[in-house]
Amino acid sequence: MKSTVEHLSPTRVRINVEVPFDELKPNFDRAYKALAQQVRIPGFRPGKVPARVLESRIGRGPVLDEVVNEAVPAKYLEAVNSSEVRTLGRPEIEVTKIEDGAEIAFTAEVDVRPEITVPAFGELSVSVDNVEVTEDEVTEQLDSLRARFGTLAGVERPAQEGDFVSIDLSATVDGEDVEDAKTSGLSYEIGSGQLIEGIDDALIGASEGDTKTFTTKLVAGEYAGKDAEVSVALNSVKERQLPEADDEFAQMASEFDTVEELVADLRERLGRVKKMQQGMEARDKVLDVLLETVEVPLPEKVVESEIEARQHDAVHPFDHDEARLEEWLEQQEKTREEFDAETRTEAEKAVKTQLVLDTIADAEDVSVSDDELTQRIIYQAQRFGMSPDQFVQQAQQSGQLGALYADVRRSKALFSVVRQATVTDEAGNELDLDELFGPQESESDEAAETATAE
Repeated sequence: MKSTVEHLSPTRVRINVEVPFDELKPNFDRAYKALAQQVRIPGFRPGKVPARVLESRIGRGPVLDEVVNEAVPAKYLEAVNSSEVRTLGRPEIEVTKIEDGAEIAFTAEVDVRPEITVPAFGELSVSVDNVEVTEDEVTEQLDSLRARFGTLAGVERPAQEGDFVSIDLSATVDGEDVEDAKTSGLSYEIGSGQLIEGIDDALIGASEGDTKTFTTKLVAGEYAGKDAEVSVALNSVKERQLPEADDEFAQMASEFDTVEELVADLRERLGRVKKMQQGMEARDKVLDVLLETVEVPLPEKVVESEIEARQHDAVHPFDHDEARLEEWLEQQEKTREEFDAETRTEAEKAVKTQLVLDTIADAEDVSVSDDELTQRIIYQAQRFGMSPDQFVQQAQQSGQLGALYADVRRSKALFSVVRQATVTDEAGNELDLDELFGPQESESDEAAETATAE
């Protein structure tokens, strides 16, 4: 086989391939066998028809078609593997010559990873927020813990934010009842934002037995995007009563004997969370600086594919109804043109990120162990509420295991860059990256989540 590569642009090549017939004997053998199973000729069992008899019955054309359909993809991969190009996406293949007994020739145009020059990572520097735990934050955590052990008690006063109420709901659109919106005895915390827009304003100030009506725009169901007249009947009002923050509470709610020890532990936990947030901020800012520094010609077909995927994800919650998506955009005070422009910008950044991190991963000889891949699988399965086995099965069926491997590899490449960069806080103190991320050989999978996987 002979192959040559023409560079059409920094991101696209044409691969020219010529395959002599003497390399195609195994393909012809398989073609005859496959066709013999499909053709019924008197005097011969299925699959046992000699090649000469088979060709006399169906002609040479179907045999050549079978050979070409099998051989061309395989020879394309062989040509790619023997070249120095790194292909992206699917090729556009055109068979240019079939000279029976001599050779098959074809061309394949495909996007490729461009040559990228990355900066010296030690020259990159970013500043991140200080780690500060305020007393208000500690108090908020303590109150949240107290709320878990709180009790509800009925009150004889108008409802206010934070109260728990029992309500009956009904709604109409243009005089027609909305069955999906009808419910009774529903428990709701005022101010939680878990129900439809406008319900909190209607309930605040209402007393037990009151019925309030308001107009809101429905966001789901048959009438999504339409204005509905909603009626809410208030059955009861309860407030949450919190236990005292004392030693007795500390012993009940934790392993500590005193509330001072409990508060100290909450403060330490908050500090760890903020340290992790600081590390993620460092990761994101280093990536942004890196992308600003590097020039990357983007393969347009890869970008278009990324745009299509993001548009599909955007319309999926609306049952792929473009009209409903546009109604939702109107509610967000965003035009379709603005949405499309944002989608393109995000897609271009995602593709650029992948190309840059793949280049770094190659240069740094980054590899992914079975344990690291398993950790990522477990992490992703938890995110989607699936068992690891279910997640792997679904990923295999959708052909996403390779993408998962690539994400882990890019994550490791990015953290390699972060560790070589200079990261300081607002006070100018250089951060201990081992303290932020742990020792380099034991980075957690969760910490290694990159922007490409979010």
